[in-house]
Amino acid sequence: MFSVWIRAARPRTLVAAMVPVSVGICLALESNLFLLPPAILCMLFAILVQIGTNFANDYFDYQKGADTLDRIGPRRAVASGLILPAAMFRATWIILGLAFLVGAGLLPYGGWKLLLVGTVSILCALIYTGGPFPLAYLGLGDFFVVGFFGIVAVGFTHFVQAGFFSLDTFLAGLAIGLVVNNLLVVNNYRDVEEDCRSDKKTLAVRFGRKFSLWQFRLQTLGACVCVAWMPKVEFRVWLLLVVIFCLLGIRVSNQLDNAVTTKDFGVCLNTTALMVPVFGAILGIGILT
Repeated sequence: MFSVWIRAARPRTLVAAMVPVSVGICLALESNLFLLPPAILCMLFAILVQIGTNFANDYFDYQKGADTLDRIGPRRAVASGLILPAAMFRATWIILGLAFLVGAGLLPYGGWKLLLVGTVSILCALIYTGGPFPLAYLGLGDFFVVGFFGIVAVGFTHFVQAGFFSLDTFLAGLAIGLVVNNLLVVNNYRDVEEDCRSDKKTLAVRFGRKFSLWQFRLQTLGACVCVAWMPKVEFRVWLLLVVIFCLLGIRVSNQLDNAVTTKDFGVCLNTTALMVPVFGAILGIGILT
């Protein structure tokens, strides 16, 4: 049962939470304003919110009939009968409750405005697939990912250490958010037929798979352009970034265009997931050197 819960937490998605915080820490280090306690708390908060979001998605997608036996992607715990819906619902609230407590520890470093940011982050984790107007079902999931897993995560990780926002934090956050959102693009591309049946109007459903392929390519290029504008990143790092990620983005999008089987989509998703920490590492090195 422990291994079932671990799989339900979807450990491979945690990179989407950890990399933005790591970039925010790099920005604080570069300014000689790094503080260990708030950095650790930001990392824990991001991880817990990600796990809570995964649990909530597992539960609410089951309730809405979005996860079926015909699913191409990995099996979901509730839909496959491995975890009872009530147990998953309770686990969601427990994890997000822990995230709120961890976030409260950041109040001495960022003031009461962080209470609003933390509350909205947790609320969005729930309404991403839950509630009467779920973001993912309205085609707003992409904006949520870019905003919260990019701009907010990077910006506020830097803010609780340095006490200010900057153009660098915004551009770094936007760049990371675009790369992280490529994971969602691949998932939505894969699940178009299933999402159509469950009335889940993702951008892939609304505009088609060709749109998603170009979204993937443009987001990859857009992330590189954001880095090019960052005052803290030297040109040679940006040039390397462009070469690696534009080529890799084209390669993955072409693989995605030809994907048919579960294995094909799995390869695309794994490569896209690998792009996130690689991008974060290159960006971090560019900031610190």
